[in-house]
Amino acid sequence: MRAYLDLCQRIVEQGTWVENSRTGKRCLTVINADLEYNVAANEFPMITTRKSFFKSAIAEFIGYIRGYDNAADFRKLGTKTWDANANLNDAWLNNAYRKGEDDMGRVYGVQGRAWAKPDGGVLDQLQKIVDNLSQGIDDRAEILTFYNPGEFHMGCLRPCMHTHNFSVLDGTLYLTSYQRSCDVPLGLNFNQVQVFFFLAIMAQITGLKPGVAYHKIVNAHIYEDQLTLMKDVQLKREPLPSPKLIINPDIKSLKDLETWVTMDDFSVEGYQCHDAIKYPFAV
Repeated sequence: MRAYLDLCQRIVEQGTWVENSRTGKRCLTVINADLEYNVAANEFPMITTRKSFFKSAIAEFIGYIRGYDNAADFRKLGTKTWDANANLNDAWLNNAYRKGEDDMGRVYGVQGRAWAKPDGGVLDQLQKIVDNLSQGIDDRAEILTFYNPGEFHMGCLRPCMHTHNFSVLDGTLYLTSYQRSCDVPLGLNFNQVQVFFFLAIMAQITGLKPGVAYHKIVNAHIYEDQLTLMKDVQLKREPLPSPKLIINPDIKSLKDLETWVTMDDFSVEGYQCHDAIKYPFAV
């Protein structure tokens, strides 16, 4: 994807160094990045300038769709992305709201499927959106948000990609996703797969045509120990044609996603890539 490389080049050329107190590392940072993914044409945004993977990203997002709050449930789906945040985060380990091993607290999918209401009930944001879209309704507020500052203290991590806003025009479904912070060399490949997937699967289960997914990132950065590999290796490679995401057509409802769907229901066709790059990961 040329747009991904253009963003990387912009950070390298125009970024400002920012100290990150959480990781203890500096980040080369730019503010505001806008990416678009053509879901209608099935131009799946897997990075081709290094070897990339997609199933873990989709597995994680299905965990959000199911409202999971435990890293063990994510592992059963096929991803270990929550192991460290649930079990190796000192602040969370000492948090009174932590229920035990693998507990994540009230983060991401919990907020999307069981937002706590003042009257003691819960709000299922995703079910409301699916119900409306399935009837062709767009109330200009088809919004799923994981961002609940009132419960940050009850979870192991604040959401990075936090809000997804669906829109319908003439039978075509669009998605605008908002992300407050993004580790571009490692995280963006993961996140753009999720944005593309969310629009594709929501269109499939609601009977709408998929359109374009718009991905807005506020703080886009490259960590200092990733910079040399980005400049000297990845940015010197030419991107290859985008692959296609193949989704099992038997997935027809939100209930299907909640119950029987596995990673065997997703595959990629036509993926070509350059050699792997082992970027350091900032915990």
